[in-house]
Amino acid sequence: MDVEELRQRLEFEKQSLPLSAKLLSQCQIDFDKVDTALEWQQQSSQHHILCFSDPEYPALLKQISDPPSILFVKGQLESLLLPSIGMVGSRNASVGGLSTANTLAAELVQLGFSITSGMATGIDGAAHKAALGNNGVTIAVLGTGVDCIYPKRHSNLYQQIQQSGCIVSEYWPQIGPFAGNFPKRNRIISGLSLGSIVVEATRKSGSLITARLAMEQNREVFAVPGSVAGGYHQGCHDLLKNGAKLVECAADVVEELSTMTSFHLEDVANRHHIEDNTTNLPFSALLASVGYETTSIDMVVEHSGKSIDLVLVEMLELELQGWVAQVPGGYVRLERR
Repeated sequence: MDVEELRQRLEFEKQSLPLSAKLLSQCQIDFDKVDTALEWQQQSSQHHILCFSDPEYPALLKQISDPPSILFVKGQLESLLLPSIGMVGSRNASVGGLSTANTLAAELVQLGFSITSGMATGIDGAAHKAALGNNGVTIAVLGTGVDCIYPKRHSNLYQQIQQSGCIVSEYWPQIGPFAGNFPKRNRIISGLSLGSIVVEATRKSGSLITARLAMEQNREVFAVPGSVAGGYHQGCHDLLKNGAKLVECAADVVEELSTMTSFHLEDVANRHHIEDNTTNLPFSALLASVGYETTSIDMVVEHSGKSIDLVLVEMLELELQGWVAQVPGGYVRLERR
């Protein structure tokens, strides 16, 4: 992308904003920033600038009410194609909370999900590290410019994330850590994700902003219960009282996602391509259990000889990849063209 192309795109994005002509005329694009951003992009093949109209712009993020008009991405751009689960929680997490985040993130990446979080201390950092430690993909959404490492103690984590996943920000390079930017970035964490898990949170935790935004975006919200002593889990318990899904293990997340309508899944499936060859499928035996007419989940379990939990996990993967669709009464196999 050259200077003129980016300028034209930004001008187009500005004109697309739902503002009056008077307000639009007052919106001025700082083209010095544009030049700085393009210089940053040219520094490495792993530096990417995505405008809203780009085909690589994450499909799920496009569906929220206020998607960023531009994204700066550092690392593996293709990592944004994976179905993702957001994971957030307290910065001052307990030992138990960190252990839970580690276990959940490890289980989810082993099932083929990426983990999206905010690279903060506490639960965020534990989720990122667990994903990487289990050869998974993780995405860090920053409240700073994509080239600004915050907190500094996560310098190594920042570098490691880019090896298989990516760093994402809507803020221009060289933007530092301003308090007001962090709550705003939370809508990107939830917007990139099929659902968001709050692992540990007090009633004043910033993680609850992510949960609220996920609800507003019509995304799934999950919460991990904990002790009523100390107040470390009050925020999670409030979420559970208000309809969040209780999570004890990754299977709870998969079970809830498997009951979703195709609203989110179709968009992810369209971006999650695999070869049309069932012999290359990891779940070819399970796929053979699903007919082109409605097949109940009980029949799939009986025919495949697998446990219900494993069937739900693998059926979700097949659904994400566009091989089957959930219908009233079970699943149907889709014809691949």
